[in-house]
Amino acid sequence: MDNNEYIKKLENLIKQMLKPLKDIPFNLVIEAMTGKKVISFNLKNSDHQKVLELLKQSALSAGKEINKTGILRPRPNEVGNDIEPYVRNALNSLGLNADIPVGTKGNKKAMGYPDVLFWFNNNPYYLECKTYNIENIGTTQRSFYFSPSDEFKVIYDAPHFILSFEIYVSGEKENNHIYKCKHYKILSIESLSLDVKYEFNSDNKRMYSGKDGTIVLCEGEIE
Repeated sequence: MDNNEYIKKLENLIKQMLKPLKDIPFNLVIEAMTGKKVISFNLKNSDHQKVLELLKQSALSAGKEINKTGILRPRPNEVGNDIEPYVRNALNSLGLNADIPVGTKGNKKAMGYPDVLFWFNNNPYYLECKTYNIENIGTTQRSFYFSPSDEFKVIYDAPHFILSFEIYVSGEKENNHIYKCKHYKILSIESLSLDVKYEFNSDNKRMYSGKDGTIVLCEGEIE
């Protein structure tokens, strides 16, 4: 194989790799990444019935607590992180031992999926906290995502839920909006359809060293 043919085959291979994968069920992704099963929610299971009722109580309790003062943020996409402590407190008030999940090395990780691990009858359940605006709930705006990690926070076979609050601006304070809740949704996501889009990346060491493909054309001090 000559060099031009090799390059052409390599280009075609990369093009194939970059084609987005679509409509992959969430449970298959989790099991492939972690070896852990996503347990399907079953309304005929008495434990699952009780967990759903407790999630409803937690949603109402957290929402009412949030609405006492509201959440101050300049942008709505920042509100989700502020909701997590309210949800954890509401779950814990019902005896569900909710906490930030740990990764495979046993370290708590605030960032990344999922937000909360809670327990009922010695069984684990994962919960992600989200917010939405009623005006864009039917759009294709990206709202759920996660990336592979050496310390991914799914370490148990468990059901996976999303608790999402509809938020609205109830007023202004200084440079912030005051966000409150008016509705909640509890979702079971074992079959949630996911897409994968690859990306290329590099790092500072390779980019600035001039040794790994970049050429430092010039540089100098600025007085």
